[in-house]
Amino acid sequence: MFKEFQNFIARGNVMDMAVGIIVGAAFTAIVQSIVADLMNPIIALFTGGIDFSGWFYSMDGNEYVSLEAAKEAGAPVFAIGSFVMAVINFLIIAFVVFMMVKGVNRIKESAAKKEEEVAKPEEKPVTPPDIALLMEIRDLLKK
Repeated sequence: MFKEFQNFIARGNVMDMAVGIIVGAAFTAIVQSIVADLMNPIIALFTGGIDFSGWFYSMDGNEYVSLEAAKEAGAPVFAIGSFVMAVINFLIIAFVVFMMVKGVNRIKESAAKKEEEVAKPEEKPVTPPDIALLMEIRDLLKK
């Protein structure tokens, strides 16, 4: 059983997946910083500084000053603003990741083209058979 587990772990897929998860966790911090520190302030400029996270409905019928106050009082709340902010953050994160993947793909494509150009031997132009025949006749007539 230990040998099977060792073989399972030693397979490339598992190691690649582990590296992907670790890099993904580190990448998450970068993307969250881009969203929180760069994108959200720009969005706040266009929306007049509106923060949807404070938009909530108290389910017990009482009025609360903030979402935190309602949660502290133990009131059930429908925190629609938090959901809206989560959706906005998701869309921003998805767009940032899309742009990064697009950039990486462009770099990969240009590297692949360069490899093809280097590996591609120079080909002699292929002469069509009728032209080759005419050239042969011409050469025979010259003799």
